[in-house]
Amino acid sequence: MHRAYTSLLGSMLVMLLCLVMNSAHAATHTPATQFDYAQNLQIENFPTHQLITVKNINRNSKERFQYALVPKGQAVPELPKGAMLIRTPVERVVVMATTFVGYIDTLGQQDSLVGVATPGFINNLEVHQRIEDGQIISVQTGQSLDIERMILLQPDLILTSSSGNPMFDVHPQLARSGLPIVLSASYMEQHPLARSEWIKFIAAFYEQDAQANLIFEQIAERYNQLVATAKDIQPRPTVFSGAPYASAWHVPGGRSYMAKAIADAGGDYIWADDTSAGGIPLDFERVFLKAAKADLWINPSSHRNLKSLYSADQRFMRFQAAKDGNIFNNCKQFNNTGGNNIWERGIVHPDEVLADMIKIFHPDLAKEHNFIYYEQLN
Repeated sequence: MHRAYTSLLGSMLVMLLCLVMNSAHAATHTPATQFDYAQNLQIENFPTHQLITVKNINRNSKERFQYALVPKGQAVPELPKGAMLIRTPVERVVVMATTFVGYIDTLGQQDSLVGVATPGFINNLEVHQRIEDGQIISVQTGQSLDIERMILLQPDLILTSSSGNPMFDVHPQLARSGLPIVLSASYMEQHPLARSEWIKFIAAFYEQDAQANLIFEQIAERYNQLVATAKDIQPRPTVFSGAPYASAWHVPGGRSYMAKAIADAGGDYIWADDTSAGGIPLDFERVFLKAAKADLWINPSSHRNLKSLYSADQRFMRFQAAKDGNIFNNCKQFNNTGGNNIWERGIVHPDEVLADMIKIFHPDLAKEHNFIYYEQLN
């Protein structure tokens, strides 16, 4: 009897201890950050840190990269093997692509930028001014990467992406130098809102999760409201996109974010039945065969007028969209050095881009809207 009582008491104590521990864990544990659109990103929240997992960094990669964000001044907890430690909030940031400028600007963290790659391709006026004032340093021109200068900058964070081509990817060199290099896979997403939702990724390094959630909720709400306005409209104009580069015309795949944007704006993308998410390399003849009679042509490289477009290739005049004057490009906010705001603010605010595209496809639905990124080529 005594033994049975002792055993029962011990079992009750163990159960009580488990309940206490579970209650304590529940009180401190925060659910993982919710992503409604982004597929290549996960953020797990722990009492001591955040753990970010990035996958699908390019179409050839099967690797996963992990980043442990631990607040400054706190002890480093036990972390998964291979996870890179980043102390937060970051205060000195280097960006290796212009798209990051859009996220950082939207979060109001421009002052954190201390280094940028290829500054000529940046559109943001405030960033250009800080470059002129010497507050932001150029760390790369063309293929020339100044690692020594980057080390001297003592960055808390270096943001970059991967193409899968070792001739262009800088992250292996930076990693060997011991610099805090972090990879993004936002450009691999297939939905415009998915690319925008990566603002939660950038915000985590600044400890601005709540602000990013609010910003994205507002963007997504407006985007989906615009989608609803064009959802059932008929007829839908036929659309093709892009222009040749280095003898190949990479038209967006049928599962790409551009194909999705065209569909959401009420357009009939002529490669919509394709199953690829990236660009499809085609020659001029194959594009012409399929797109000759299309109603609209959008995003023909960086051309801003018909003279420039036709000087690149006289055959462009043969498209029906060219004959009808229905060529539109997203270069309205293109600056003198080659920076285009469509790849900065436009990535974070696809609702603004979508509003422009609806204006192109269905002008009667957007009579009060003025183009933000697009312009008609004349």
